[in-house]
Amino acid sequence: MTSLMLHWCRTGSISLQSYKLWYSYLKLRRRQIKGLCITDPSYEDVNNAYERSLVFMHKMPRIWLDYCQFLMDQCRITRTRHVFDRALRALPITQHHRVWPLYLKFVEMHNIPETAVRVFRRYLKLYPEDAEDYIEYLISIGRLDEAAMKLAYIVNKEDFVSKHGKSNHQLWNELCELISKNPDKVRSLNVDAIIRGGLRRYTDQLGHLWNSLADYYVRSGLFERARDIYEEAIQTVTTVRDFTQVFDAYAQFEELSLSKRMEEAAENLNPTEEDDIDLELRLARFEHLMERRLLLLNSVLLRQNPHNVHEWHKRVLLYEGKPHEIINTYTEAVQTVDPKLAVGKLHTLWVAFAKFYEENSQIDDARVVFEKATHVPYSKVDDLASVWCEWAEMEIRHENYEEAVKLMQKATVMPPRKVAYHDETETVQMRLYKSLKVWSMYADLEESFGTFKSCKAVYDRIIDLKIATPQIIINYGLFLEEHKYFEEAFRAYEKGIALFKWPNVYDIWNTYLTKFLNRYGGTKLERARDLFEQCLENCPPKFAKTLYLLYAKLEEEHGMARHAMAVYERATKAVLPEEMFELFNIYIKKAAEIYGVPKTRQIYEKAIEVLTEENAREMCLRFAEMETKLGEIDRARAIYAHCSQMCDPRVTADFWQTWKEFEVRHGNEDTMREMLRIKRSVQATYNTQVNMMSAQMLSAASNVSGTVADLAPGAKDGMRMLEAKAAQMAHLERPAQQQPKGGNILFVRGETQGMDRDGTDTTRVINPDEINIDYDDEDDEEEEGDEAEQEAEDGEYAVFACHHHYGSTAQSGPLPPAMSSSILLYPSPTVAIQ
Repeated sequence: MTSLMLHWCRTGSISLQSYKLWYSYLKLRRRQIKGLCITDPSYEDVNNAYERSLVFMHKMPRIWLDYCQFLMDQCRITRTRHVFDRALRALPITQHHRVWPLYLKFVEMHNIPETAVRVFRRYLKLYPEDAEDYIEYLISIGRLDEAAMKLAYIVNKEDFVSKHGKSNHQLWNELCELISKNPDKVRSLNVDAIIRGGLRRYTDQLGHLWNSLADYYVRSGLFERARDIYEEAIQTVTTVRDFTQVFDAYAQFEELSLSKRMEEAAENLNPTEEDDIDLELRLARFEHLMERRLLLLNSVLLRQNPHNVHEWHKRVLLYEGKPHEIINTYTEAVQTVDPKLAVGKLHTLWVAFAKFYEENSQIDDARVVFEKATHVPYSKVDDLASVWCEWAEMEIRHENYEEAVKLMQKATVMPPRKVAYHDETETVQMRLYKSLKVWSMYADLEESFGTFKSCKAVYDRIIDLKIATPQIIINYGLFLEEHKYFEEAFRAYEKGIALFKWPNVYDIWNTYLTKFLNRYGGTKLERARDLFEQCLENCPPKFAKTLYLLYAKLEEEHGMARHAMAVYERATKAVLPEEMFELFNIYIKKAAEIYGVPKTRQIYEKAIEVLTEENAREMCLRFAEMETKLGEIDRARAIYAHCSQMCDPRVTADFWQTWKEFEVRHGNEDTMREMLRIKRSVQATYNTQVNMMSAQMLSAASNVSGTVADLAPGAKDGMRMLEAKAAQMAHLERPAQQQPKGGNILFVRGETQGMDRDGTDTTRVINPDEINIDYDDEDDEEEEGDEAEQEAEDGEYAVFACHHHYGSTAQSGPLPPAMSSSILLYPSPTVAIQ
């Protein structure tokens, strides 16, 4: 220390201006007294050293900060405050931000609220953005009134930005919570005005703000005022969420108030009459609140959208049993709902209003309501038409039939000038004369209570206005038919046919043709044919089936058989693909009844040609069964062979089983073998694609593997040559007697004999080529005679099956159109087998 002082003396005043020397010196002095008690005199020496240094270092904030911290450690409150103030005065304002944090920390460390408040106020003049810290401190020391005032100030300051990231809405909620929960401490603010200002400003938090305002009055002890606030809230909120918040708080308030009163009554041993009345009043008030919940909720929904018709109906139901309230509700509803903004059907309110008077036997009042309802500018014509119809139905219910007819006449009067029905610029009253709903009811009333002439005039007027529907036309025709005006009815149907196109005209045509046939039958056959031809000219396939069957029935009963067959043939081409099978079945059945079973062969062939595979397969089986019953075994076998080309053995096992059973009954060993060969061929055909894919996969797996024949298809390896030689030798060694007698005709005939020559029945299948080895010599001689007779009969029919199965032969006559590609069936009793 002595050497340092000597150094200062030698350097003079220049050393006293050195910040580094002073800082190191003061740091050394603090280190020397570290660990001593704060009451030690050495602390004062260090304080004096700081004071001496500040004579020269008063512009150095670090010296001030170390000095203030040193004094804070000594717990010298007043002296520390003075030093902080001196520092703020000595330092430029640009250095104050280094002092204030330590100063604020100092005032918050000690219970000196008044000093701290004053320090914070000085601080906020320089840094107003830190007002939230000041508010938190005020709340912590219980100065809520000043905290609320400061919070209200920053909430109203639009340019205030929270350092904690709070929005203005969050600060507002904090203010409401603060002032509502502390009414006895916050007296400088108008709480009611502040919260109501928030209600106007923050419309998405109405429920919370209303509850805060009511809570303020509850905590203030003003319970009646709080109840008024709750009532005001539930009458003004516009969302279900806000209503739920307010209503739950209101119900809880009433329940707590009632419970508190009941506890007081229980403790009071001598209750007075006033106490009982007060308790009953509170109980009645709570019950009344709970009963009004649905009605109050409905009011909220109507405040959201006063044009919601459905909610008005619900409100009426809530007033059940209160006629005056119901009338007031209906009156308010029809006056409030705007027809252009209505959600729902406005006319239902007017109709329900009138029916309410009707149910209470006030018919005149109901008529007044209906009369007013007819002048409402609805958005749709149908609404106005419904009002007129309901009015007429009310008159009918009270047996005022003439009045109902007059109402319909009044509703359908032509306007002074012609307007289009869909012209939205015109009022609905001007367009009502084209409403089909009104005209339909008018026609029903005239039909029930009017004359024939007046009803006919109404129907004619509907047709003239071109608003008729197919049902109107049919009703008109039925009405004329009931009054024995059959030709008038037919003319009405024809007018309807002229008005509509397919498919709308189908019902009219169907009714017209049915009625015409029932009326005239076959007496006007040509006219009926013309009608059917006119109907079927542009008939879509979807509706053709019924009409063609009706046409064919006419020809069968009153016309010619060939005409009926022609109609059936046309029908098979005109109907939908999924209906062809059914039509072909009907066609075949009718052909068999009229011309006999053999005539159906051509129909079967055509059906097999045009139907889908599944239906064609079914048709082939029926065709083959028919040929079998006729004894044409070879024809049936050829049909089975043709059908086999569309029958995958893996899927259609039933078909192959049927063919097998057929061969067992009517075939022999060779025909059975041929059937099995065809089955393998068809199965191979269906497996071709799979085999090709497998081959490609195998060839890809083994690039160069395979036989010589696989590598060079034109070359012959040894194994293939041996197989070819063996096949050739087997062909040469075949006995001559096993070759077929017919040359190129390669089939074995089987024939079912229905009757022996002596007239006895038998179902044995006779095969002329069968070899019998079990008979004795006498039987052989008899068999040779039978074979000679059988060969004479076998020339009656020649059956030529598929050319790839049975070869080709000479034939006479044309090929059947449906089977010419695969089945050659043609009776030829004169063909001789070579």
